[in-house]
Amino acid sequence: QVQLVESGGGLVQAGGSLRLSCAASGRTFTMGWFRQAPGKEREFVAAISRGGGTYYADSAKGRFTISRDNAKNTLYLQINSLKPEDTAVYYCAAARSATTTAWPSKTAYDYWGQGTQVTVSS
Repeated sequence: QVQLVESGGGLVQAGGSLRLSCAASGRTFTMGWFRQAPGKEREFVAAISRGGGTYYADSAKGRFTISRDNAKNTLYLQINSLKPEDTAVYYCAAARSATTTAWPSKTAYDYWGQGTQVTVSS
């Protein structure tokens, strides 16, 4: 069982930046970020393979950058030019093996973190 712990969330003004981190307790394969705004379903943001291949939701292209450090078992999400609509709880997810399930699907992931709150004020 791999534990995932997110950090880096907080309150930031619109236009600011944040870097979220997700520390995994063991080796993982594909890792991803999802977010859930109040009253909405959890949605895919971005994913990255162990080899560094990335995939972004259309809403994340241009302002979000996903990366990982396999030596540290850590996943990152850099968010620039934050907007109030980015306010959500951001969740880290990880797959325990190589998966053929499409990365935006929540079912592609076996492990989930508890989430970190990002609040963007206007």
